[in-house]
Amino acid sequence: MADLLVADRLRKEFGGLVAVNDVDFTIPERAIVSLIGPNGAGKTTFFNMLTGVYRATSGQILFRDVDVTGKPPHAITELGIGRTFQNIRLFQHMTALENVLVGMHARLKGGIIRSILGTPGVRREERRAHERARELLRFCGLRGRDGEVSRNLAYGDQRRLEVARALATEPLLLLLDEPTAGMNPQETADFTSFVGRLRDERELTILLIEHDMKVVMGVSDRVTVLDYGEKIAEGTPDEVQRDERVIEAYLGRAATA
Repeated sequence: MADLLVADRLRKEFGGLVAVNDVDFTIPERAIVSLIGPNGAGKTTFFNMLTGVYRATSGQILFRDVDVTGKPPHAITELGIGRTFQNIRLFQHMTALENVLVGMHARLKGGIIRSILGTPGVRREERRAHERARELLRFCGLRGRDGEVSRNLAYGDQRRLEVARALATEPLLLLLDEPTAGMNPQETADFTSFVGRLRDERELTILLIEHDMKVVMGVSDRVTVLDYGEKIAEGTPDEVQRDERVIEAYLGRAATA
């Protein structure tokens, strides 16, 4: 299986602090890959370099064989990388439908002049956008919630809405940053199944940061472990669970019992 994304010796320094230390990392097409590690291990910093939020100090990122190192977030989104955030970043006073339509902005072709004039082409595009937004909401488990203001949705539904908005950018690679944080066990189990559907039904490749080991071990094809900015282990969920360095650095011996 071909690699969709390749990071070569990726490094990020903040002053004298090395947050990510020369990490090599690949994501095969149609795989679900999880990135785990203790708090402060560099996981979100790594995500932020892949999505253009941070510029890498050194190293290279290739996405579909295109060098995206240092490109701004909007350019990386247009190339096909979507993401959610550890702290939910919805437009709280917009409806669910409006939030998804915002995500479609990068793919709409109307342009400001045609939009102001309300040309037939723009009206057709707007109708199609609304239909697709409703379909994405249904797929994400938010059927009939189009008109609800996002801040009034339950926490788990806000997480799903964030995924719907990310899907609206038409990504090939979807990055999920701790998507089950704050969910109850039933919401977590439902979301774990949902991640599998994203891959199987939407043919997406997924990179996941997640602290819940039940989620990681239940859904991942491969797991990469960071500790103090360095990659200390990589392999299948079973291999990673048995790795002595992972046990010491992160899981703890009780978790493997």
